[in-house]
Amino acid sequence: MRCGRGCSGPAAGLKTMAWVPTESAVEELMPRLLPVEPCDLTEGFDPSVPPRTPQEYLRRVQVGSLDEQSTIVMSSVCRFVGRIEAAQCPDVVVAQIDPKKLKRKPSVNISLSGCQPAPEGYSPTLQWQQQQVAQFSSVRQSVNKHRSHWKAQQLDSNVTMPKSEDEEGWKKFCLGERLCAEGAIGPATNENPGIDYVQIGFPPLLSIVSRMNQATVTSVLEYLSNWFGERDFTPELGRWFYALLACLEKPLLPEAHSLIRQLARRCSEVRLLVDSKDDERVPALNLLICLVSRYFDQRDLADEPS
Repeated sequence: MRCGRGCSGPAAGLKTMAWVPTESAVEELMPRLLPVEPCDLTEGFDPSVPPRTPQEYLRRVQVGSLDEQSTIVMSSVCRFVGRIEAAQCPDVVVAQIDPKKLKRKPSVNISLSGCQPAPEGYSPTLQWQQQQVAQFSSVRQSVNKHRSHWKAQQLDSNVTMPKSEDEEGWKKFCLGERLCAEGAIGPATNENPGIDYVQIGFPPLLSIVSRMNQATVTSVLEYLSNWFGERDFTPELGRWFYALLACLEKPLLPEAHSLIRQLARRCSEVRLLVDSKDDERVPALNLLICLVSRYFDQRDLADEPS
């Protein structure tokens, strides 16, 4: 069916598709096999009641045929309109995202590279590694068992734990303001250890780590790993890494999995720079590599037994 003058484009197609045949048009197109007398179905019509006469039945069939054709036509119209709207949509839509609302990085890159091999004489024995894993497992069980007790203990008045997203605050809390300010390459010295925790950093007491949920544990592990990535190993770092690993729940989330692998690789890199195998940093670095590789099942990072 063609449109008259002045009718073109989608509107013309819409008008053509929207044509609904009238009752008389259908009757003209289809030959009558049986004569159907007029039958009024509007007054008191109930489709759930069976037809009472043959004429009423045939009339219902005829009306139903018209309704079906109308439904098919309207369905075609809807599809046609949908194609028009789809054609008007842009090919590329760029989402407007506010970076300030992203508290953490949206993706996690997990490197599959292994640790640096231990220098000659630096690698621990298999028996030593197995003993450390067994002891670490006992520590984790004890922490979980007594978590509620230690969480209920009141902190000292000078202990103010930073918020989970406060990276600088956690670095100062764990390592001390002096170490963070100096950017020390080696272990910091202190004439009066344990007196001014603000300067030397708070140790990972059970009353502190028991208050840290998994999101905070992962965040602090990331903050300290980033700090360690550009600096040397210190006893303060070692204590906190051990405590955070003891609080890390299994199975690991992808982000935690990436962080502990990063930690083990960095430990192996620092170990290469240690001049003597008798250096006090070597056992601590070996311990962290051992726990990541053997307790957390990152076996490709494990040291070959000496």
